[in-house]
Amino acid sequence: MQQITRAGEPMDVAGSLPTPGQVAPAMTLTNSELQDVTLASYQGKRKVLNIIPSVDTPTCAMSTRQFNALASKLENTVVLVVSADLPFAAKRFCGAEGLDEVETLSTFRHREFQEAWGVALCNSAMEGLCARAVVVLDADNRVIHSELVSELKNEPDYDAALAVLNA
Repeated sequence: MQQITRAGEPMDVAGSLPTPGQVAPAMTLTNSELQDVTLASYQGKRKVLNIIPSVDTPTCAMSTRQFNALASKLENTVVLVVSADLPFAAKRFCGAEGLDEVETLSTFRHREFQEAWGVALCNSAMEGLCARAVVVLDADNRVIHSELVSELKNEPDYDAALAVLNA
């Protein structure tokens, strides 16, 4: 069990975030068209997983906007925004914000993702949502960067995530 904070209050996170050098755990998530996708759906591409609690919070909205802006500069890379939001809500948010460089994916049918990827908030009012994290995969689905953000209200380290893609 890992621990992060929300406004300084401890929160438990189940599972273990994948670490650099590991092959990414399997995943099945639901896209905005209600289709299930896996890592194989992005075969041969580098992947940035921006894992968030909900696009309906200011920090999550900011990180989604930030990764959308950065994604257009990355070759052979897809940015996946993963949350427990319903696909309709995530699609509506991206449409209203004009965000077309990220793909939203939901854990609503596949909550097993949360523990397998070490982002399952538990034992708190936020149970069922994802902790904030960024995991970057190379084209062969090997982890090249991972960050579990220690304070839920903080943004991830964008520069660190991009550095591994620009190396």
